[in-house]
Parts: sequence; structure tokens; C-alpha cells
Amino acid sequence: MVAAELAPYVRATSASETIAALAKAERQLGHDVTIAVPRYPAFEQSGLLLARQLSPLELPGGGEVTVCDGQLASGVKLVLFDLPDIEERPDPYSPKDRKGDAARYGLFARAVVALTAHRAEQGSRFEVAHLHDWGAGLFAVAQAGADVRAPTVLTIHDVSSHQAFSKAETQALGFSKEQLSGNVKAGAFDALAAAIGSSDVVTTVSPSYGAELASVEKSGAVAEALADREVMGVTNGIDYSIYNPATDAALAVRYDAEGHESKGSSKTALLRELGLDLETNRPVVACVGPFSEDSGADIVLAALPALLKNDVSLVLAGAAPAALEKKLSAAAKKHEDALAFVGAPNDALLHRVYAGADMMLVPARHSPCGEIQLIAQRYGALPVAHAVGGIRDTVVDCDAELETGTGFLFDEPNKTALMSAVQRALAAYGSSRWPDLVRRVMHVDLGWDRPARRYLQLYRQAASDD
Repeated sequence: MVAAELAPYVRATSASETIAALAKAERQLGHDVTIAVPRYPAFEQSGLLLARQLSPLELPGGGEVTVCDGQLASGVKLVLFDLPDIEERPDPYSPKDRKGDAARYGLFARAVVALTAHRAEQGSRFEVAHLHDWGAGLFAVAQAGADVRAPTVLTIHDVSSHQAFSKAETQALGFSKEQLSGNVKAGAFDALAAAIGSSDVVTTVSPSYGAELASVEKSGAVAEALADREVMGVTNGIDYSIYNPATDAALAVRYDAEGHESKGSSKTALLRELGLDLETNRPVVACVGPFSEDSGADIVLAALPALLKNDVSLVLAGAAPAALEKKLSAAAKKHEDALAFVGAPNDALLHRVYAGADMMLVPARHSPCGEIQLIAQRYGALPVAHAVGGIRDTVVDCDAELETGTGFLFDEPNKTALMSAVQRALAAYGSSRWPDLVRRVMHVDLGWDRPARRYLQLYRQAASDD
């Protein structure tokens, strides 16, 4: 795997979690997995042991790069590359400072090409390279003309972070004319579009997001690059070693689908921890951030008065811009018995929010796959969610009798549609069938085993097409 980020060390987007979990799942299925990633200071700061290779890796076209080897607890191997100014780049995709990205990621791509050739010379050739988003996707472009080539599978996690380089920046990539041929249009080099054209198989993180990527309005040059390509949507899973209410050390009382009545103890503990009224018969409705326009935070803010008119306890947990944080804090102070806002929750508290919630609001405007609704279902918190992207693929709208479905969907990202879905959820909560609904939702297979097996099929396809 080639990636610009990797949880828990460097988290720029949700892809960091996906890469770590998928690599572990494939390792558990018996495969030898190596992740190539820039050497961020966070790796060593976390206590991870790294071994610096004595000889720098010589790059095609000249130059060299320092390489370190490591291994995760899962048995997944790491190869880390020293890149220019990497210690000053805690966010690989910072929109505020993209200076030097072309030189940095161009060097990264050429370094992985050199690593591929070096491993082949040692008799341990990589059978396939799985590339994650544009920063890693440049590897597929940099392979053009190489003596040793690895078949490539490119996964688009989120098109919104992709980068286009000017003519001057394109030169800083360090790519040959052959590698750039056909990839510079109107004087610009779109990294993700070029990676799409150079990869053997292209995937994304849900079938519905794959359909959205076809829209030129939403993805521009990427949509044009995908026009004659088949995009395979493989829906993400969640890591059951992290998200499992039966084993979660952060919870006051652990529970599973067959003993989900114990979830009530987690609900009581959450209300007490956040200083809310201990009214355990009324539903706890939660919303987890980070809060932004993409996540639909403004929709929740607009709906607060209507939500609070119902007999519910509201929990909002996540980082928010200063102006929004001020509004949410003021609302929590005004309704201190019914509304709690935590602006900087740690992971343990977020786990307790999932466990204590009866319903989870997911009003996202943009969600390639989404993780919140998956974790919520795992913990028996029914999603009340906007049917967009991967949410549409992972939440089935409940019917009136609660005989089918795993949540409550709404079609438009606005207060009226959200409140309509909330009212349906509250009516369901008062039904005698609610316990059976929670049990059914908690039994849904949301782990990584099936997605990992699907990716293995796509690796074989890439290798056979190469």
C-alpha cells in the first residue's frame, strides 16, 4: 500500500483509519502487507521503533532518499521515506499551505518506484500496489517507463482533497516527459486525474460515491478522467478490535446484540458524566463531529429549538470552528439539563457517546463512505442520516412497522427534512418493537473481512490485466 497518511500516527482524513484497518484485515487473511508512507515525526514520537537503512535508496533519474523500516503490532510492515520539510507538515493535505507539495509528493512517488525495483532485485517483488488518493496515486504515473512495474489499484477516498499543479509546480514533480505525456491539460497537471489514467483498477469507498464522482459539477477533471473507466465501489468497514461494545474498555458496562439491555447502563453513565438530567426513559440523541458545513453542523444548529421541544437529551461532541463553538456552548448553557456540548472529546468519551446514545444524527452534506453511521449501528445507536454518498449504501430506511431497516433517512440536507426523520425515530423509540430493531442493527456485519476479500479480488484482476 502507498499512502500519505496512516492512523493513529497521521490523521488528515478518514482514509487514515481505512488504510490501517484494511491493511490489518488483509494481514489477518494471510497476506504479506507493506505500507509505504512519508516519515512524519509522529511515528517516532509515538514510540514506534524504526530501523534506518544504512544505504540511501537511489532514485530513477538521479538523487537519493533516506529510508526507515518498521512494523505495526498487526504484523503489517512499514517503509518510511524522508521527504523535504516533512516535519513541518502535520497535515498532508493542508489547504492553507500547499507550497512544495509537487516536489514532496513527486519525490515520494519516485522513491516508491525505486523501492519496487529494489524489492524485485532482492527476489521479493510486490505483486500489487494499492494507492490511496492523489498523494499516493502519483506512483502510478511515475511508473511509466520503469523497468519494474507493479500492477496498481487506486482508491479514491475523497475527491475534495485532490491537487492540481501549475506548469512550474509540475516541473517540480521531477517526472519525465513520458510520464507527463497526456497528463498536462490547459497548462495544469491534475494529480488525481493523472493517477486514474495510469492505474489498472480504480475504486472508491462506496458504490453511491462512485456514481457521484461521475458528476463534472462535483469532481471536474476527475469526472472527465473517469468517463471511460469502470469505478468499483467497495464500501468501507470498521475495525471490530476498536469498535466493539462487548470489549470496549472505555465503557462503564459492556454489552452485545443479545444483551443490549445493558446499553441502558452506558446511557445512565453518559448522562451522569455530562451533567444531564438522569431521565433514562427519554431517548438520548447524539451528534458527533468534527462540525463543519460538510458535516451538516449548521443544520443541527438550526434544528436545536425544534429538537429541544421534544422530550430528549441532546449530546453534541466534536471540534467546531470558533463561531459555531460559541453558539453551541451558549445553547448548552441555556439548556443545561437537556443539552451537552463537548468541543474537544477524546476517543474514550466518543465511544461512551456512541454507547449511551439511542439515536445518532448524521446530517452530512458530503460523505464518500462515512464512519459515524457504521460505528453508531455497531453500538446500537440508530442513525438519523442524510441519504448521501456511502450513507445511502450503509443505512436502510426503516419501514413503518420496523420490520426492515437499520436507521431513518432523509433526502434533503435541511432542518425540515432532518426533523421529519427525527420524529419517525422518536415514534419508533416508543414502540414495543424498538428492542428488536436495536438487536437487528447490532447484528449487521460491518467489519473489514468482506471488504478486504473484495479488494483481494481486485488485486488479482489488476495483476491479470497488467
